[in-house]
Formats: sequence, structure tokens, C-alpha cells
Amino acid sequence: MKTQLKITVLLLSLSVFFTSFGQSKRDLDNYRQPDQRGINVFEAPKDSISTFDGINVRIGGQSTLQFQALDHENSGAVALKEIGYNFNLATANLDLDVALAKGVRMHLRTYLSSRHHPEPYVKGGYIQIDNLDFVSEGFMSGFMKYATLKVGHMENNYGDAHFRRSDNAQALYNPFVGNLIMDAFTTEVGAELYYRRNGFIGMVGFTNGKLNQAVSNPDTGGASFLAKLGYDKQLNDDLRFRLTGSLYNTGAVQTSYLYSADRAGSRYYLVLENEDANPTNQFRSGRYNPNLRNKITAVMINPFVKYRGLEFFGTFENATGRANNELEDRTATQLAGELIYRFGQNEKFYVGTRYNKVDSEEANGDDIEITRFNLSAGWFLTKNILAKFEYVSQKHDGYNANSIFNDGKFDGIMLETVISF
Repeated sequence: MKTQLKITVLLLSLSVFFTSFGQSKRDLDNYRQPDQRGINVFEAPKDSISTFDGINVRIGGQSTLQFQALDHENSGAVALKEIGYNFNLATANLDLDVALAKGVRMHLRTYLSSRHHPEPYVKGGYIQIDNLDFVSEGFMSGFMKYATLKVGHMENNYGDAHFRRSDNAQALYNPFVGNLIMDAFTTEVGAELYYRRNGFIGMVGFTNGKLNQAVSNPDTGGASFLAKLGYDKQLNDDLRFRLTGSLYNTGAVQTSYLYSADRAGSRYYLVLENEDANPTNQFRSGRYNPNLRNKITAVMINPFVKYRGLEFFGTFENATGRANNELEDRTATQLAGELIYRFGQNEKFYVGTRYNKVDSEEANGDDIEITRFNLSAGWFLTKNILAKFEYVSQKHDGYNANSIFNDGKFDGIMLETVISF
């Protein structure tokens, strides 16, 4: 913990240093803005003209706070934690983005405060290469005009839903308070190669399949393969269309964290948790992990359509796999649809709804169904400040009589404020 605090003090000192010496250039090349301009941006844009004129360090971050007013209940077979209405833990991120050379950028995110960890810790980072002039001027320029390479211990690009989810304190891109029930998100060491041309998107990637890095137990390692293929085009001034299909596959790893890697935790604190639960240990309340721990093949398809202020984002996901002690594969399927209407000057207001459903075969034989309904409204006070209101209702069916989720449900309202810069 002392080491983490020293790192945090160092990063904050760097922030003061660069601010004091007039590092005021906030817009970087090939970069997704952390404010309202980053809404509905997926992969970082590919810029054709470089503005690099020397190393530039951009200090940014986010701070987020929720007020929770949720009630929960189940069949009574397992007693639930008593919860009331109050504020959740305020969460915070610190971002360092550094332009290192023409078309070369580094990103590092540190969680300063999160639901799971009481101390600051690094989420991950990567180096992004959009130009190879550092090798020699004009090297592979024809290919790099359309290509991007990312390398690091980073958030892996499986599906499009992770571009809209809340990442600890970075909740400005998410029109709702919570993420999906089956929240696909992981950080693994690897590389991703992108090729984008005339609206078409292609990506292939490989990782070592590990969330927690270690050289011990070398025989229990593995690898994961990622791929994405899609099309994203602004067809005219009013209409944008995007459709992608993604694959995440690992044949044998010690532990797969695809649906449990988010150490920052969920937004719905202590819902459907037992009497001994606390926010730090039971930090995934309201989510579902199919526990395909050692073998998994997951496919996600995401359509996105925006016509003027009206937008639709959809998710179809199918995950198949098993744990080492299982003889047969199991399958979990997720459907989600979001309908958002943005209005006002610069679309500073929005209202939206989302329906999310998961059907899954449990290892104990239960065929379970989880459904969630959300209503949301938001107001961008400035491009860096967002206030949200959300109503959420979630129900669990198909669990056996001894499960805490038997006839489980929760509902109520959430208020959230986000500052991102």
C-alpha cells in the first residue's frame, strides 16, 4: 500500500510540474476525448495529419459519485444484507497520455479510488503506434496510413459494449449508471493490429490470457485470440451506421477473467448479497459471471445507428466454455438494446431506455434467466460535467430453492455525477 501511495504522489507531482510549466495542449492525435466529444467514439480515431511538435504530456482524470436508493428481496431461503438509501464511495481515475513521437502515443490509467481496492493501483496502459517514421522517415507509410498497432497490458478490444461502459470513475460515455449484466471486460498483456479503410474495420489480437501477471506455474499458461470485423460510416449529415462482430477465444488458461476482470466493481452496491457482505469483497453486485473459467469462446455482435438525435445500440453475445472440473461445455447468451434520444444545444440533454437479458446454463444444472430494465436521463452541464438519473429494475428466475438469487429482484433509483477532463 505504501508503494502505491508513493506512486500516486509521484503522479500528482508530475501533474503539478507539467501544469506549472505551461503544458496546455489538450488535444492529441489519434485520441478519444475524455469529455462529451468522446461520446459514441469507439476505437480511437485514425488521424491523417500529425500535429506532433515535441513530447506532450496530457494530465487528465475523472471523479464520480452516486446516490443509491435501491430495495431488494428474494424467496427468503438465504437472508439478504439490509441496505438503505445513501451515497456510494466516490471513485476517481488519473490518466496520463503522452505524445512520444509522430504517431506514437502512450496511455496509462490509475484507479485512485475504487470499490474493490482501498488503495490506488494501475488499471493498465499501452503504447499506440500510428506512424513508423521513428524507424525511418516514410517507412511503410502506405500501410500505416490505414493501420494502428497497440501493445501493452491493456483493456482488450472484445466487442463494442466496453466502449460505452463505465470504467471506474470514467462514466461519462455511459448513458446509464450500471454496465451490462454480463459485463465483458478484461485487461491482458498482448497486441492488437487494426486496419481501417473506407469505413471497414479489421482487427486481430493476441494476449497471454492472464489478468494477473506472473512467471510462476509456467505449465498453466495459455493464450487468447481476439478478432473484430465491422463497418462504421457517416452516411450523410444525419445518419451514421456501425456494425461489428467480435471474437474472444482461449482454449486452455489457468483462469479466464473475461466476465470478472473489473476490479473497480459494479454500481449497484450490495444488492442480493448475504448478511455478511461488504462493498469491498462483494464488489460485483447485480452482475452475472457464467464462470467459464478455463476454456471460453465468446462472440459479440453490436449494431449502432444514429439518426440526428436518436440512437440505437445493441448487443448480442454468446459465450461457450467450461471449467477444468466440468466435462461438457455450457452456454450463456446475452441480449441488450439501448434507445437514446439526445436533444438541446450540442445535445446537452438525453433520455434513454435499456433492456438487458441473460440466459445461462449453470454448472449445477440450473437454467437461469436474468432481466434488467433501465430508464435514464442526463444533462451535460458542460462538456466535462454530466449528471444522470436512472431507474433500474432487475429480476432473477430459474435458480434453485437454496440460492440467494431464488426469486431475487431489486429496483429503485440511482443518481450519478461525473467529472471528466
